[in-house]
Amino acid sequence: MKERSKSSSVSNLPLILNIDDFKGDFSFDALFGNLVNELLPSFQEDSADSADGHGIGGTDVLPNGHTRTSSDATKFAQGLSAPLFPEVDALLLLFKNSCKELVDLRKQIDGKLSNLKKEVSTQDDKHRKTLTELEKGVDGLFNSFARLDSRISSVGQTAAKVGDHLQSADAQRETASQAIELIKYLMEFNRNPGSLMELSPLFSDDSRVAEAASIAQKLRSFAEEDISKAMPSVVGGATASRGLEVAVANLQEYCNELENRLLARFDAASQRRELSTMSECAKILSQFNRGTSAMQHYVATRPMFIDVEVMNSDNKLVLGDQSSQASPNYVARGLSKLYKEITDTVRKEAATIMAVFPSPNDVMSILVQRVLEQRVTSLLDKLLEKPSIAHPRPVGEGGILLYLRMLAVANEKTQELARDLRAVGCGDLDVEGLTESLFSAHKDEYPEYEQASLRQLYQAKLEELRAESQKVSEPSGTIGRSKGASVASSPLEISVAAVTEFVRWNEEAITRCTLFSSLPATLAANVRSVFTCLLHQVSQYITDGLERARDSLTEAASLRERFVIGSSVSRRVTSQAEAAAAAGESSFKSFMVAVQRAGSSVAIVQQYFANSISRLLLPVDGSHAATCEEMATAMSSAEGAAFKGLHQCIETVMAEVDRLLSTEQKAADYHSPDDGMVHDHRPTNACTREITCTKD
Repeated sequence: MKERSKSSSVSNLPLILNIDDFKGDFSFDALFGNLVNELLPSFQEDSADSADGHGIGGTDVLPNGHTRTSSDATKFAQGLSAPLFPEVDALLLLFKNSCKELVDLRKQIDGKLSNLKKEVSTQDDKHRKTLTELEKGVDGLFNSFARLDSRISSVGQTAAKVGDHLQSADAQRETASQAIELIKYLMEFNRNPGSLMELSPLFSDDSRVAEAASIAQKLRSFAEEDISKAMPSVVGGATASRGLEVAVANLQEYCNELENRLLARFDAASQRRELSTMSECAKILSQFNRGTSAMQHYVATRPMFIDVEVMNSDNKLVLGDQSSQASPNYVARGLSKLYKEITDTVRKEAATIMAVFPSPNDVMSILVQRVLEQRVTSLLDKLLEKPSIAHPRPVGEGGILLYLRMLAVANEKTQELARDLRAVGCGDLDVEGLTESLFSAHKDEYPEYEQASLRQLYQAKLEELRAESQKVSEPSGTIGRSKGASVASSPLEISVAAVTEFVRWNEEAITRCTLFSSLPATLAANVRSVFTCLLHQVSQYITDGLERARDSLTEAASLRERFVIGSSVSRRVTSQAEAAAAAGESSFKSFMVAVQRAGSSVAIVQQYFANSISRLLLPVDGSHAATCEEMATAMSSAEGAAFKGLHQCIETVMAEVDRLLSTEQKAADYHSPDDGMVHDHRPTNACTREITCTKD
């Protein structure tokens, strides 16, 4: 905005507004301030001069409550003699001129905008026209590019066809060249049978063994294929086939010679641990039957398969001194140590195999199979000798149980070996299935041996109990025979400890069943057969014990009947009757103890069934119910013996009551007191003894 003098006339004011004032960051407050600030300072100066002319002034309070300065008070005193805002006219004129200038500026801007619109319209028409021309040119370019691309594609396809033809021709040329060369070599092998001295240097050059082996295999395949095609032909083709048969025979002889030569070189490199030479030979040998001979040859020449000392060391480590029978724990430690050595050896061999053979998994499969079938099987054959079921070794020497424990230890440790070998690597070999087959002959007959072992242990335990019973009864067997002591002598009583031992044997057998039975149905069948054996043993043992106790009751009853006291008895008869009664009382007590022990034994078997057997039978339908029925049937014989014995006990008690009443009851016991007035309610001596006997 342009400045102007305060003394200049209002009508001659210069331009107040400029179009540049509205550009950029426009602010109305700033524009208004620039318009009025030139007039307002003169008004402020006039106010200051009037204040100086009145001296020291203060502030007055107006009637309306506002305050005013001394200058305001002076002007108020003067009344309307002077205007309150002397610059009002100048400001009004300024605002009018500003409005006119704003209108002029708007017209100028509208004119410029109109000119710009025309110019823009003109330029837009030019650009549109140019753009249309450009679009036509681009369309032409695209068409040219499409034609060029089509041409290039056509040329490319033609070039590809030409290249294919050239490649095919080159391949055919190469094939023809190879065929000519192979035919030339085949002609060399098609000479006299067994004549390998006149072959090309290729077949005798050690530096070109790989190439010679490849060519020999191709020639043999070609000759064998030609012979197989000529077999069904007419006799006229026999002449040609005979020539190829000569070539096949010579090629087979050469291949065998070359293979043997490579195997010899492979062995020499193996002894020197030259892995690069071994790898080279193995790669060439892989062309002969996929390298099977090289793989088998390598595995067969391992020290652990050919060194007799290794096998003797295995036997000594596991079996110990041959003069004494090794225990299962000793065998377990020996097998763990031996199998760890085998695993370490296989792991070392695996490192060599990975570095040498082009198909290491196949070699590992052969190696692990050879370990299990030769080294492990040889050891197991000596360790697991099947005992005779009809004539087993005594229990004191281990019996059949020793064989079963050895079998369990060997199976468990060998399964661990199989898992370790699987971790080391065994190719596609089913090492678990192969390990299982090592024990198949033993597992097929395992249930019979388990039952035979339990029967042997049972018989040995019975003999032990009989021997102990005889030792107890012999010192007192001849004492008091006149008083019926022979009847009261201690028979072979039922022992809860013996039944507990039967259950412990059976529990060990069930553990082996779990180890040897992989399928639920097989496991249930084996468990059921072993548990049924326990049922028969416990049933027989309890029944025999109750029957022996019943025999004592029967003998005591026969003695009692022999010495029945009549109306007149002698002192000797009375003494014998008392001895018979004492024998009956003793046999009664013995039978009740037998019944109690039988009940405890049955409870032990039932608890064992609930805790250990049921869970193994439930997965197979019908096994659990059938076993429960067998258990009830097995215990029914013992229940019958107990029932008969209890009936005899009742007869014994009643007989003793009759005896006491007949011998102790007196007529005087029923006489009234002397005065005849007082009732006597005291029991008689006979009644007192009856009550005492019954309580006992």
